[in-house]
Amino acid sequence: MKSPSDGCPSFRLEGGVAWITLNRPARHNRFEAADIATMSSILSDAAARREVRVVVITAHGPSFSSGFDLTALAGPDAAGLTSRFAEMCDHLEALEVPTICGLNGDVYGGATDLALAADFRIGAEGCRLQMSPARLGIEFYYSGLRRFVERLGLVAAKRLFLTGEQIDTATMQRIGFLDEICAGEDLEARLGALAGSLAERSPRSLRGLKQSLEAIHRGKAEPAFVNERFIESLSCADAREGLAARSEGRPPNFADA
Repeated sequence: MKSPSDGCPSFRLEGGVAWITLNRPARHNRFEAADIATMSSILSDAAARREVRVVVITAHGPSFSSGFDLTALAGPDAAGLTSRFAEMCDHLEALEVPTICGLNGDVYGGATDLALAADFRIGAEGCRLQMSPARLGIEFYYSGLRRFVERLGLVAAKRLFLTGEQIDTATMQRIGFLDEICAGEDLEARLGALAGSLAERSPRSLRGLKQSLEAIHRGKAEPAFVNERFIESLSCADAREGLAARSEGRPPNFADA
């Protein structure tokens, strides 16, 4: 991708896919106060638009993101800014539509939590990860720690947070941080292919399945409610369209959820 001038994250919508791109390559796409506000606004807008079926987050430049602007930690609004950063990551995780993070390069600090908040993560070969609050003498917010433990397991979370060591692309995939690795020059095409495939699925089904899977994973699912939704889905408009398309040998044409 070509890199624009340094600035806040950008948004574009193409074929039901909302592309969000970090735009501070000269500063390794660190999150400043304006970036947090802009990203939060973009996520709210994407959540409210029925035509958005998939959200993809990636970045310009050689790095994905160096994380939160560390100079702000010594400022008077450190608690407020870090709280808003955590809320931004929580907002991404809570989106009803599928989300993909494309790691075009290294990911550090809080940006690792942003990536973990997505449903899928594809990394370019050579990308690295480091999470080292202990090196800075600080701890970390609850929802971020929860995501690391839920997604990667306690042992991997302890290794990353307590040692602060940098890990390579292969290790990122082995511990479950990355779902897939591809060549850097192929990343945008691979993101587009996965996003396009998801955008062709039933938005109603994707939203319901994502919600049920998350609830089951956290032990908060009500079996009767999940089963009731399944039974209801059998007679919905999307089911009729999906079954008709299959019998007619054509792609389904699902309406926006």
